[in-house]
Amino acid sequence: MPTYKYSAVSRDGKKVSGVIEGFNELDAVAKIKDSYSIVLNISEVKEKGKAAQFLSLDIGGNKLNDKAFTLMCSQFSVILRAGIPIARTVELIAEKMTDKPLKRILEQVAKDVEAGRSLSVSFAERGRKMLPVTFLETIHAGEEAGTLDTAFDSVSKHYTKQSKMKGKVKGAMIYPAFVFVVAIIVVIVLMVKVVPTFTAIFDSYEAELPLPTQILIGMSNFFRKYVLVIVGVIAGVVLAFKLYGNTESGRMNLAKLQLKLPVLGNISILNGASQFANTMAMMLNAGLPMTKAVTITSRVLDNYFISQEVGKITGKLEEGHTLGRSLRDAACLPDILVDMTAVGEESGELASTLSMTADYYDTELEQATAEALAKLEPSILVFLAGFAGFIVIAIYMAMFGMYAAM
Repeated sequence: MPTYKYSAVSRDGKKVSGVIEGFNELDAVAKIKDSYSIVLNISEVKEKGKAAQFLSLDIGGNKLNDKAFTLMCSQFSVILRAGIPIARTVELIAEKMTDKPLKRILEQVAKDVEAGRSLSVSFAERGRKMLPVTFLETIHAGEEAGTLDTAFDSVSKHYTKQSKMKGKVKGAMIYPAFVFVVAIIVVIVLMVKVVPTFTAIFDSYEAELPLPTQILIGMSNFFRKYVLVIVGVIAGVVLAFKLYGNTESGRMNLAKLQLKLPVLGNISILNGASQFANTMAMMLNAGLPMTKAVTITSRVLDNYFISQEVGKITGKLEEGHTLGRSLRDAACLPDILVDMTAVGEESGELASTLSMTADYYDTELEQATAEALAKLEPSILVFLAGFAGFIVIAIYMAMFGMYAAM
């Protein structure tokens, strides 16, 4: 909301000045006249320069805090059900909010609502860059239907579930990658720092070194000589993937590849099915039209390929095709989800059917994640144990040979 600087004359004839917020200049003048008789001058306060805006930014950026967001939605639901007016509800939650970006949005929304503005419109304007589109659309639909408390409760449950599933999926994806990176670092340190210590001793050994020891020394010499090249190649590969993923074709190809990976590909497919079913169920329960619900759902799917394929479905829906038929033609989601969607449409219970299907895929996703970790952990540990064992054997074979020659 724009801020205006003004000067006016009070009812007792004194000249006063100040600042006030308004949707436009006429709205600001009307607010000023509520307190003062004559408005002498009014002008809009220009936005801060880029340097000033940078200095005034909150440390930590504007990233949405999932826990704070779900708690906020839950608080809205509880307080509204208690019969407290919406303007006062926003003020109460803003006062108790500890997350700075959300607190800033709520404070602005509280002023807008107090001035008579719609809650959903204010949230859309103030939090457009941070708040999820599913939240904005659900609150807008709930406000129009007069069921804001139910809308906030629905959003709270949805994002609580999504947050838990997202954490588990990230754990399955990140954990193996993290351990693999640590393993590479350990290997480089051993080859560059530890093994050379023994190499100096082995150089004084006149007899021929055992084959494992020769291989170990050769590996160590290679790493010592080309360690910077190896690091540079790894960094170059990572950067190349990053740049390739920023292109349209690269992003699409990497998304398709993600779905075909062993073990992790199945997790990506189940995650896409879970996100689709959960989001569609919430959008339909909020009263959104089918085409709009599909459009919004496509925008929140993690996998880019699935997101684009689901987004194309809206065109077929507008042509008169059913959602089940359109999903089958897209062939980007599991058959069970497609079949259940078709059954829900035929029975007229699509939202509830999708909700039950979402629970099924949430369970499947959780089990698949647990199984993936159960398979990956031993594999990584066996690799590390095997490499460490090779180093120990190579060193001890050489040492035993030295003792035998003495």
